[in-house]
Amino acid sequence: MKLPFFIARRYLFAKKSHNVINIISLISAIGITIGTAALVVVMSVFNGFVDLGESLYRISDSDLRITPTTGKIFTPQTPEFEKVRQLSGIASFAEVVEENVLLEYRGYQNVATIKGVDSAFLSTTNMWQAMVDGEFQLWHGDLEQAVIGRGIAYKLGIGIHFVDPLHVYAPKREGTISLINPQASLVSEYIFPAGIFAIEQSYDNAYLFVPIRFVRNLFDYTNEVSAIEIQLDKTANADKIQQEIRKILGKDFVVKNRYEQQEIIFRMYKTEKAVVYSILLFMLLIISCNALGSLAMIIIEKKDDVFTLRSMGADDKMISRIFLLEGWMISLLGMIVGVIIGLLLAWAQQVFGLIAMPGNFLVNAYPVSIHWSDVALIALTVVSIGYLTAWLPVRFAKSK
Repeated sequence: MKLPFFIARRYLFAKKSHNVINIISLISAIGITIGTAALVVVMSVFNGFVDLGESLYRISDSDLRITPTTGKIFTPQTPEFEKVRQLSGIASFAEVVEENVLLEYRGYQNVATIKGVDSAFLSTTNMWQAMVDGEFQLWHGDLEQAVIGRGIAYKLGIGIHFVDPLHVYAPKREGTISLINPQASLVSEYIFPAGIFAIEQSYDNAYLFVPIRFVRNLFDYTNEVSAIEIQLDKTANADKIQQEIRKILGKDFVVKNRYEQQEIIFRMYKTEKAVVYSILLFMLLIISCNALGSLAMIIIEKKDDVFTLRSMGADDKMISRIFLLEGWMISLLGMIVGVIIGLLLAWAQQVFGLIAMPGNFLVNAYPVSIHWSDVALIALTVVSIGYLTAWLPVRFAKSK
């Protein structure tokens, strides 16, 4: 193996009799370098967005969420839920009521999802990290307060220093709808805004947080809830506890972890990443065709050397290996340099934020996260493509 590698290396870096071969080889290496670097950077940016999404939803979503399989509400005062409360590893067991309501503020109206939470939720939530105005404070003495998404606040023109109350309308739990006087079919309460949060656009446009007592009074509930949100200890095994809860509650309830609560969004991230990876990989495959043509020209140029090697005792296998290694080394050099450049660019973006994020976003620059598994996959893919583009002309030359 040493002799074929030595000859292949000499052929690769030696000056060719036709300068066009040097130019094509250089273009091939540069193209593979750029393609590899682009793959590393783009994958790192996608990973950055996924990590950013996970960090944002970690603020608003619980570790585990229990909802009924059928219906909207249920009563958690049962022996089964008491067993769940007693499981080790559970830091908080929060009762939540979510319903759709109509909001009115200074003549402006908007439909939103009101989320009533209890003291257990308030003791473990990280919502304070998402506050852009005011505080995540649902009580001011005995006065109930609301914390509103930035999208809702923008649509209704809400300011936390304004003295106007926010009116909340909901349909009566029991009764008929009056077409003559629709307002008679609604119940209303008012509450004062205490803060505005910003997590993610769709979430900000939909949610407001209030004390759970406010929602129960509005919908005439007693102990009913629409979900149970569970926060776990840092050392707890989330998968194990999730399976235990499912076993205790049975098929009447759905238990979702943090990823499953936003499954559509994270699946979309993975799909987009796979599509972009495939497109860039196809471009890299086209670029690698230059190396195929370059190696074919080198084989033709070294025809006299092949006869010399044969006369010295080299067989077809050894000669094929020489040219295979030479063509493969073009891709290897491009891959190594491309990975280094891609990692340097990703690191620079991660540390210095070279490219700013357009618009008013939660981060100032494009997020970047380097996953070494992706880097290894990219390197392996480029090496495989390089081997294929080197094997084809050698195979054809051998058959001739």
